[in-house]
Amino acid sequence: MFSLCVVLIILACVVLAFVILIQNSKGGGLASNFASSNQIMGVRKTADVLEKTTWGVAAFIIVLCFVCAFLSKSEVNSTRMDNQVQTEQTAGDNQAEE
Repeated sequence: MFSLCVVLIILACVVLAFVILIQNSKGGGLASNFASSNQIMGVRKTADVLEKTTWGVAAFIIVLCFVCAFLSKSEVNSTRMDNQVQTEQTAGDNQAEE
């Protein structure tokens, strides 16, 4: 599950980089292709969609980072418990042999 979260974070980062590169603060980029008033989406609407997408993907990455932190903490705790049980079993086996 942890690996899946990491892969999703990497994919979301690639999408975020792509969306940011599409935008151009000087009015160019993808928004300049829709400059005609005959288009369904104007320059301003395209810029709004790209900005909302940027914020949405960034929020998605933050949520996934928190999920990964929670999952890694759970995995560390379960690993510690497994090691502790194995250590106790080994110690018990050694005492039984004596």
